[in-house]
Amino acid sequence: MGDVLFDGSIGRTDFPRGDLDTLIRSITGKLWPLGEDVAFISGHGPMSTFGDQRRYNPFVGDDVLGRGA
Repeated sequence: MGDVLFDGSIGRTDFPRGDLDTLIRSITGKLWPLGEDVAFISGHGPMSTFGDQRRYNPFVGDDVLGRGA
């Protein structure tokens, strides 16, 4: 399993078999349902929560994906 989510970013998709749509679906469909208070520490960068990433991540944030309130 590779890097998926970072504070303010997402994993790379420019490697062989990388797919941006699949990565975004995986994050929003598998991680977001775990809850906004779930904290994570990525392999690169600071700790964050899924809620903060839903609000501020420029790749998978709710507003960016048209899921904002």
